[in-house]
Amino acid sequence: MGRTPNPTKTVTFTVSTTQMVRALLEALVERGFHGKNVAEAAERLISEKLQEFEAAPKYTDMFAEVRTRVLEES
Repeated sequence: MGRTPNPTKTVTFTVSTTQMVRALLEALVERGFHGKNVAEAAERLISEKLQEFEAAPKYTDMFAEVRTRVLEES
């Protein structure tokens, strides 16, 4: 049985990185961590890091502003 579709609207963008980063993402996927492919692994790691930033008081206002703007655009 397939996965449930993501109810959140997603966007696509391109990331250029080094061969080492790509290889590390592939290794995480092979070991069952952070998604089923390199793109999913990269998305999970980016999301996790952004959650860390969101918890930092100095970024609270920025996250509130961005969240408001995104909600208004959707």
